[in-house]
Amino acid sequence: MLSFHKAELSDAAAITELVNSAYRGEASRDGWTTEADLLDGLRITTPEVATLIKREDAFVLIGVLRDQVIASIACEHLENTAKFGLIAVKPTLQNKGYGREMIKAAEAITAREWRVAGFYMSVITLRTELIEFYERLGFERSGQFEDFPQNPALWQPKVPALALEYLVKLIRR
Repeated sequence: MLSFHKAELSDAAAITELVNSAYRGEASRDGWTTEADLLDGLRITTPEVATLIKREDAFVLIGVLRDQVIASIACEHLENTAKFGLIAVKPTLQNKGYGREMIKAAEAITAREWRVAGFYMSVITLRTELIEFYERLGFERSGQFEDFPQNPALWQPKVPALALEYLVKLIRR
């Protein structure tokens, strides 16, 4: 069973390592969330995670198992919604329900603390299995797309014309 808490600055390096290992590079191939065939490079840096942790309108929730950070989700308060990102589980521990637990915990915390009307996230359109996972958790495809962001200092696309789609979930009250 995971224990959850909001990340502190001292957690930034562990979160960065977790997120990068879950999405990029050879280590990510141990799990099913890998983007290694789509992108080279890093997903995020420690200073970026630290900036997110310090924000008044955001937090990073971490899942801890046996004193190790094994899961994360970033939550940003935008008007009456919560934007989720940096959703990651250690690749060798994926498919054990930890990602689902993290999302459910983030939904509960943001609904209670920010009284949001719903949640959203963006997902690479080619990641159909990931989109299907989020759909099983109640998220819906919005039909709104944007080009994948450019950041050559961090990542380099391996396939042309990557795009993101927004997934949304309204709170039914």
